[in-house]
Amino acid sequence: QVTGVQTCALPISTRSVMLDVIIAMCPALIWAIIYFGVEALLLTAVSVIGCVAFEGLYRKLMHKPQSIDDLSAVVTGMLLAFVCPATTPLWMILIGDFFAIIVVKQLFGGIGKNFLNPALAGRAALLASYAGAMTTWLPAGTKAAIGGGMPVDVVSAATPLAYLKTGDLEGLKQIASVGDMFLGKVGGSMGEVSALMLLIGGLYLIWRKVINWQTPVAYIATVAVLTVLFPKAGGAEYMLYSIFGGGLFLGAFFMATDYVTSPITAKGQIVFGICLGILTGLFRIFGSGAEGVSYAIIFCNMLVPLIEKVTLPTAFGKGGKKNGSK
Repeated sequence: QVTGVQTCALPISTRSVMLDVIIAMCPALIWAIIYFGVEALLLTAVSVIGCVAFEGLYRKLMHKPQSIDDLSAVVTGMLLAFVCPATTPLWMILIGDFFAIIVVKQLFGGIGKNFLNPALAGRAALLASYAGAMTTWLPAGTKAAIGGGMPVDVVSAATPLAYLKTGDLEGLKQIASVGDMFLGKVGGSMGEVSALMLLIGGLYLIWRKVINWQTPVAYIATVAVLTVLFPKAGGAEYMLYSIFGGGLFLGAFFMATDYVTSPITAKGQIVFGICLGILTGLFRIFGSGAEGVSYAIIFCNMLVPLIEKVTLPTAFGKGGKKNGSK
């Protein structure tokens, strides 16, 4: 810790950090394969290959040193697949890869210079362009068709957050218990459904000192408080459904903690987490959509310079009056 700036005991290279993140995402990926079928693995593999290929090709064409060995493109590919339905067509995920890697990451200078999380920006682009496909969910326990799309004779189903949005807690209880939400026996984006697997991965990253606890805890706690203050249904049970549902755990542990787009001080990380929680809660409670994690993180990424300006401690001897000043 230097002058109040909290730092993790980071591994010695970007590659080792990214490798830890990949390991931390494996429990959620394994659950997605078990629950949604082999299509989850295929979608993730295609997304990873697409991100690595786009990054390698761009840097070759621009005559820049190759960066694919740092594994950051692999992480982006996995995260983008995680925030998409298992039914996403493979060609569509490649469009998201292109936007995430070329437009958001490389055109701004590559790793360490992007001001938005590339995977979330890629999801936002896909949602804006292909809203139908990005909001089509398999019913709980249904396997995805190979190559993307809905299985024959299967209709899409509402996610638990859609029930929470209308306050239909009794309707939600008929399709999923709080335990089902925690384990991941519900419909939704393939890498978001299991809060347990994401929690295991998040705790691994904290144990490895890859991330700090401040942002995830502040984020999840703020959402919990807001759902208690503005419940659309009964109390603690509604709160548990809310924090276990959607992309909250994925966003809190794997996206809001991105080094480039999040504050560096402990105080700043807490403020950042609270801002994320407030926006997510407001989007979910008062917005037109059922989810709010992605847009909350994207918006708060742009607030990071302001948060750091307010929370970054002044070095000793700086900021005082000059000699002779009044």
